[in-house]
Amino acid sequence: MTASETLLRTEIIAVAQALDAAGMVPNKSGNVSCRSAGGFVITPAGTPYRDLRPSDLVEVPVQGAPPASGPRPSSEWRMHAAIYASRSDARAVVHTHSPRATSLACAGRGIPPFHYMLALAGGDIRCMPYATFGTPELADSAVRGLERRRATLLANHGVITCGSTLREAHAVAVEVENLATEYLALLAAGLDPMLLDDAELQRVIDKFADYGRLER
Repeated sequence: MTASETLLRTEIIAVAQALDAAGMVPNKSGNVSCRSAGGFVITPAGTPYRDLRPSDLVEVPVQGAPPASGPRPSSEWRMHAAIYASRSDARAVVHTHSPRATSLACAGRGIPPFHYMLALAGGDIRCMPYATFGTPELADSAVRGLERRRATLLANHGVITCGSTLREAHAVAVEVENLATEYLALLAAGLDPMLLDDAELQRVIDKFADYGRLER
């Protein structure tokens, strides 16, 4: 393994462990990947994030099957592969079961543009129909949900985000959970959120690009 490959895997592990520490991937759920020379590198199946080592991660081709020997990739490798195949701009993918966003997903409810930070996801966050985990059907649903977006909810499942960097995909996943917390608070209080229109969301998206940063 080259130094650059080790660094990539170390960065993936750091993101996975940060998600774990934040309670966004309970019970080894969720997965993290990043493009690589041979396709993409993804977290393995069944290994606690705190115990991950660079050699535990698995390189999978974007087109084709995982290696027949060695560690098994996450069961959601098909979803990651489909996103990379359909999105040339996606360099990293993060999948979480973060509690509040997943609660909305289990109600089949997306997140409307009630806050300007929805621009970080590219607009309102859709909730896509349910499909069994690890299947091509779920992969297809995720790709459709991410069309012109960097985040989508998967019904009765969780959240998936993508980004031009691992840092960006991670930041979007964290913000989706924050937005879900705020949206659920509005719903619990019986309040109707004031929604931003498409023109204002686009203005915010443009400002983010100009600032070149993801801070609130």
